[in-house]
Parts: sequence; C-alpha cells; structure tokens
Amino acid sequence: MTLVATAGADAAASAPVPAPPPGRSRTGPSFAWLGLVPFAAYVMLFLAVPTVLAIGSGFFTDDGSFTWANVAALGDPVVLITFANSAWLSLLTAVVGSVVGALVCYALLGMNPQGGVRTTVDAMAGVLAQFGGVMLAFAFIATIGTQGVITVFLRDGFGLDIFANGNWLYALPGLILPYIYFQVPLMVITFMPALAGLKPQWAEANLTLGGSRASFWLRVGFPVLAPSFLASLLLLFANAFSSYATAAALASQGSQIVPLQIRAALTSETVLGRENLAGALALGMILVVGVVMFLYSLIQRRAARWQS
Repeated sequence: MTLVATAGADAAASAPVPAPPPGRSRTGPSFAWLGLVPFAAYVMLFLAVPTVLAIGSGFFTDDGSFTWANVAALGDPVVLITFANSAWLSLLTAVVGSVVGALVCYALLGMNPQGGVRTTVDAMAGVLAQFGGVMLAFAFIATIGTQGVITVFLRDGFGLDIFANGNWLYALPGLILPYIYFQVPLMVITFMPALAGLKPQWAEANLTLGGSRASFWLRVGFPVLAPSFLASLLLLFANAFSSYATAAALASQGSQIVPLQIRAALTSETVLGRENLAGALALGMILVVGVVMFLYSLIQRRAARWQS
C-alpha cells in the first residue's frame, strides 16, 4: 500500500500543469491607469499650473523682463513681520487645536464607535472642519461682533464690554478664535484613527507586568502616539498658514498675514506696478508649507510602522 501511495504521489507531482484558459493572458496592455486621468487633469489645472505661474511671475516684471527685485523684497522688514504674524497665528491655533482635539478624541475613545454620540461627533467634525470663509466670518460677526448677540447680551445684562480695549475681532487677534474653530475638528479627524489604533493587548500586558494606567500612557501610549500627534500638529499649522477666505472676510482692511498681503499686492490701488510681488510672496508660502509637509511625511511614515 505504501509503494502504491508513493507511486501515485510521484505521478501527481510529475503531471504537467494545465495551461491557463484562453482569454486570461496577462501579457496584454492594462488600461487601469485611465482611471487616474480625471484626477491628474484636476491636479494639473488647479494645482500645478497655478503654482508654476505664481512662482514664475515673481521673477519677472510687468514688461516680461527677468528681475530679482520681487524675490529680494522677501527680506523687507514689513514682509518678514507679515510672515512672522502668519507663523505665530498658525502655530498658536495649531497647538490649541491639537491639544483640544486630542482631548476630544480621548473622550470619544471609550464610547461605542457605532453609538449615537460617536457618530454625531464624527459627522460634525467632518462638516465643521470645512466650515470656513465668509460663512464662518459672518457667524462670528453675528455672535461676538460689535453688535453681535453675545456682545449685546454681555453689555446690557452684565455691563461687560468685550471691545473695551479696541475692536480686536477685525484685527490679527480676532483670527485666533475662528481658526481654532476649524482646527479642532480637523484634529479630531486626523488623530482619532491613531488613538483608536492603540491595541487593548498593550494595556493588558502593562497590567500583567504590574504597571498602572499612568505608566501605560508614559511608557507606551504617549511614545506610540507622539509621531501621529506631531504629524497632525504640522498638518494643522499648514492648514492655518495657507488659510485665506476667513481672514479676508474678517480683516477687510490691512494685510497682517501673508495671504492678505498677496491680496494687497494684486488689488491695491495705492501700490501700483508691484503685482508680481504676489508671486514672490506665494513662493515664500510654498517654501514654508513645503518644508512643513515634508516633515509631516517623515513623521507620518514613522507613525505608520506600528499602525500597519
């Protein structure tokens, strides 16, 4: 019986492998890449071409001759102050938004992912992260503007004037609250997957080895989540640094941040002949955002090691 079984196994092993049926050959051309054509066209028309035009215009004058004057203007003290204001505003709102958003994610961690509270917060975060521009500016003007609902209520009911030291809402400090408004939900969207990726086995192993909840977060939780938190922080910084519509609707006068200074270079009636300065300012913004997003990709790559 053993010899028969062995002979049968050898015959099966040496039997020729049947050829694949006709029509399944993989040598023919694949047209799967055609699905990327609409996205590639969108990126080319609305991202690549405007970026090239914006950067290129910074190196030319109105008559088309090459010049370094526009790029050299980036060293002007006024321009440097504007970049510092944008960096300060972006960093402050990114830090506040990331900390508050992380706390919201931690509060949601113990809830049922399919429950009403969790799904409601996730849906609101997705909507509010995109709620900006004129709508957001109008919402703040209607609530805490000079004649806003909350402003009038505090002034008439409690004698508290929130604009006693000046109309700060339409200046640089007035952009802090609107920016935090859309930074927090953006942090919830980006950081919640990382926090939810913490494996329960890690906490169980920590308890088995005699650790406490505090030791778990200090030795396991925080080190593991640090790359994702820093990556989300950088993403929030880039989001605030490049934001324009909300600031343009609130601060209709002046150019306290770089996007508003680009608007002034393009539309100002008092500074003529410097429209191409907007291209140099855009180049400066692209460099800053490019460095931030490069760091974001490096940190996110490190965070993906344990998430996968």
